Amino acid sequence: MTESPGPSAHGGPEPEPAGNARRAPGIPGAHSASGTGDDPADLLGRLGDSWTWILTSALATLVPGIIVLVWPHETLNVLAVVVGLYLLAAGALRFVAAFSRAGHGERLAPLLVSALSVLAGVLCLRHPLQTVAALSVIVGAVWLVSGMLTAYTALAFRELPRRGFVLGAAALGVVAGIVVLALPARSALVLTRLLGLWLVLLGLAETGLALARRSTLRAGRPGRPHGTPSAAR
Repeated sequence: MTESPGPSAHGGPEPEPAGNARRAPGIPGAHSASGTGDDPADLLGRLGDSWTWILTSALATLVPGIIVLVWPHETLNVLAVVVGLYLLAAGALRFVAAFSRAGHGERLAPLLVSALSVLAGVLCLRHPLQTVAALSVIVGAVWLVSGMLTAYTALAFRELPRRGFVLGAAALGVVAGIVVLALPARSALVLTRLLGLWLVLLGLAETGLALARRSTLRAGRPGRPHGTPSAAR
C-alpha cells in the first residue's frame, strides 16, 4: 500500500487530479464528495459474494417449488407462469453472482447460465409454448446445461470457494435435467409434481451453500482465532 505524498513546497497539500476520488480509510466504498463511486462490477461482485445473496437465490428456487407442490391441480398456464418467473429471477440473481468470480474466465460459465435462464423464462411465459412437452424440454435443458457449466467451473478453478458444495449442487442440477428430459410427463399433474420436487431439492442445496458461505465468512473474521465458535444467534 503506497503512502500519500507529503505537503508541497508552499506548505499546503498538493492538489488532487480532477475527477479522482479519495476513499475514506478503512471504509470500503466510501469516497469524497467530489469523487466518483466504486466500479459497478466491484459493487456487483461484493453483493454476489455475500451469503445473503446466495440465500436469496435459494429462496427464489425453494418458494416456487413449495407453491407448485402445495397447489398441484392448478392449470398448465399457472405452472408455466410460476416456472417462467422462477427462471427470470434465477437468471437475474446468477448474473449478479457471476461478478463475484475473480477472473473473466470464471465469470463466463455463470453468465452463460444467466442468459440461458432468462431466455428460458421468456419462452415459458409465451402462450404458444405453454404445453407439457415444451415446459419439460425447456426446464430440463436449463437444469442440465447449467449443471454442466457449473460443474466445469468448479472443476477447472481449484481456488473456487466452497468447491465441494458447488459440485454437489451442479450434480443435482444435472440429475434433475436428465430426469425431467428422460421421464415422459404425459399430464400437467405429473409435470407439476416432478418440477416441484426438483425445485425444492435444488433450493435446499443452494440453502446449504449459503450457510456454508456464512460459516466461511464468520471463521475468517479478524480478531477471532480460527476454529472459535461464533457468537450465539
